[in-house]
Amino acid sequence: MPTNKTRRDRAHEQLQLTVDLVILTVYGGDLQVLIVERGNEPFRGSPALPGGFLRSGEGVYEAAVRELWEETRLDGEKLPLRQLEVFGAPDRDPRGRIVTVPYLAIAPNLPPPEAGSDATAAALRPVRQLLTAGASLAFDHDDILRLALEETAKELEHSTIATEFCGETFTIGELRAIYEMVWDRPLDPRNFNRKVTRTDGFLEPVGTRASREPGRPAMLYRAGPAKRLYPPILRSAEGED
Repeated sequence: MPTNKTRRDRAHEQLQLTVDLVILTVYGGDLQVLIVERGNEPFRGSPALPGGFLRSGEGVYEAAVRELWEETRLDGEKLPLRQLEVFGAPDRDPRGRIVTVPYLAIAPNLPPPEAGSDATAAALRPVRQLLTAGASLAFDHDDILRLALEETAKELEHSTIATEFCGETFTIGELRAIYEMVWDRPLDPRNFNRKVTRTDGFLEPVGTRASREPGRPAMLYRAGPAKRLYPPILRSAEGED
């Protein structure tokens, strides 16, 4: 016959659900992430990813869009939000048993964020600077950011997601810089040029040149129709001929 302790152990735990958002962009020649300063406890005054609790009758995606707008005045409906792996460690939030659903978006030319709701500040911060500082974000947001960065790094190998960091037109040098920022390593320019221009559907030449890079004006490209890369551009193989 089950004891009282067994009944308690088998009881369903009461959970609360939140959303958190990793918004990545390139600004000032650096990979940056949108960060807010928390205005409420716990972790009041600490940097964190934008996010918050779901409201009654609200969907998870709808909550992510609302929280992003309330805390930063950025329109999540205009961003390509992708759901990431759920974070639900029992001790991840000191307020109780709270599970969070993170979302990732990559966007070029983000407008300046404006703090609102329970955020006292909102700004773009360099990703590598945050991750090398050690436990610099509230809750487990360092781990969420690392997951988002690794997912992005993997996607760069097999998809055309790198073009989402770029504007409507870009040079191959600007595209290579995206790979180098996300992968955190230099790439051989000639090898990279050869691979991306020989991959069907990855890039389309615009037919004009840009003078924003040193030296001879570089050819301008736009994103092609392909969504997946074949063959892939693998981190382990980059730099090899």
